[in-house]
Amino acid sequence: MKKYYALFRIRFINSLQYRAAALAGLATQFAWGFMEISAFSAFYRTNPAAFPMEFSQTVSYIWMQQAFLALFMMWFWEHDIAALIMEGSIAYEMVRPLDLYNRWFCQIAANRLARAVLRCSPILIVAFLVPEPYRMTLPPNAAHLLLFIFSSFLALCVVVAFSMLMYISLFYTLSPMGMRIIAAVISDFLAGATVPLPFFPEPFRTIAELLPFGAMQNMPLRIYSGNIAGTDALAGIALQIFWIIVLLFIGRLMMSRTLKKVIVQGG
Repeated sequence: MKKYYALFRIRFINSLQYRAAALAGLATQFAWGFMEISAFSAFYRTNPAAFPMEFSQTVSYIWMQQAFLALFMMWFWEHDIAALIMEGSIAYEMVRPLDLYNRWFCQIAANRLARAVLRCSPILIVAFLVPEPYRMTLPPNAAHLLLFIFSSFLALCVVVAFSMLMYISLFYTLSPMGMRIIAAVISDFLAGATVPLPFFPEPFRTIAELLPFGAMQNMPLRIYSGNIAGTDALAGIALQIFWIIVLLFIGRLMMSRTLKKVIVQGG
């Protein structure tokens, strides 16, 4: 376990060095956040009672989404892992005294967490200082905050476990473009990145909430905003744990079978 912790720590510290890239992305995230809130504000002014979330909850949802974009978005891609498979360097990884699935899992999680740490603070500071109605609010109580932190950790595990399936698929496709685009579009939509899941019509909303995508950013962001509370929040966390177990099982099974058939040409 110590070797994986050391690997996680090394990758986390290494990813913290890319401050310029993080600052460059902040301007985009600020602009996108304001644009989304402005669009929702126009709809809410017509009939606030017609929407499944209070406007303050939607504002908090959007700001937290932008602050922790790198933690949940599926279109963040590990080019190092993809290059290992496409260029044949995977042969070197297979002789290391480390489980390849665990190694990649730690690498992806560390990189995502480091990117989120670099980006979240400036966004959260601004989100709490902007005037109403664009200002983000705190969770309803301390219990919601603790559940949000725990749910965010579980959501990260779900995202990384699902990402592992995409990287494993590269052993068969050899090109990341098709799988990457399809996964990013589907996951962002069904996880509530485009529109929060409460805005989806029934029964499509129920189906989306039960899929692994509903266990990603949808759950922690709605817990933070206060849209989900009590037994519903606990049920959502239980669903996240279920999908972590399922995705880890499928991923490790796929990795085991794939590595037995790997052929590296050249030398």
